[in-house]
Amino acid sequence: MNLPEEGMLLRIFAGESDQYKGKALYEQIVIKARELNLAGATVIRGIMGFGAHSRMHTAKLLRLSEDLPVIIEIVDTEEKLNTLLPFLDEMVKEGLITLEKVRVIKYRHG
Repeated sequence: MNLPEEGMLLRIFAGESDQYKGKALYEQIVIKARELNLAGATVIRGIMGFGAHSRMHTAKLLRLSEDLPVIIEIVDTEEKLNTLLPFLDEMVKEGLITLEKVRVIKYRHG
């Protein structure tokens, strides 16, 4: 699969404990992205953060949070990412979703 030099980056900011249909939200999003043949997805676990409720989530030793922030990043063309947006609208009950232009330097398999 080739990506054009001008791509889009979709970011979903959520909590590690967020669920969709009994499974981790981040896992469901990655599975759906794969089903839609998007170029790839990565889940990044944060060590500290807060969201719309201003509640602090942290991985400090004395106060280990079970709901650390996660960011799901997906890069592909805008057209292909738009196929995921209706599912995200249904899946993501709380969180932040952003879409921005990116310059793809290299995307190769094998």
